[in-house]
Amino acid sequence: MHDDDDEDRADALFHALADRTRRDILRRVLAGEHSVSTLAASYDMSFTAVQKHIAVLERAGLITRRRSGREVLTSGDIAAVRPIGSLLRGLEDIWRGRVTRIDDLLAETPTRPTSPGRTPLKE
Repeated sequence: MHDDDDEDRADALFHALADRTRRDILRRVLAGEHSVSTLAASYDMSFTAVQKHIAVLERAGLITRRRSGREVLTSGDIAAVRPIGSLLRGLEDIWRGRVTRIDDLLAETPTRPTSPGRTPLKE
C-alpha cells in the first residue's frame, strides 16, 4: 500500500479496528449474518451507539448491511479483511529485514582483543 488511495484505505481499516467493540462486531458478523438488533442486545450500550460502530465498519468496507423486511442484517466481508493481513505482513517483512541486518552487522564486528596479561571474561 503506497499510493494515497491505499493509504486512506489503510487508515480507514485501522481506525475501524482500533475499537474493541468494533473488532467484536466484526468477528461476529464474519462468523454469520446478524441483525443490528441482535448485535445491539449483545453490548452494554445504546442501540444508537452500536449503529455508529456498525457504520464505521461499513465505511471501512469491512461489513455490509442489507434490509430484510423490517430488519437490517449485517455480514462481514472476509475479502476486505485480507488487505489488513497483507499490510501487516509487509510491515513484519520490513522489521525482519532490519533484524537480519543488525544480526549481519553484529556478525561482522570484530571481537575486541584482550589486553596482555588479562584473561577474557567467562560467560
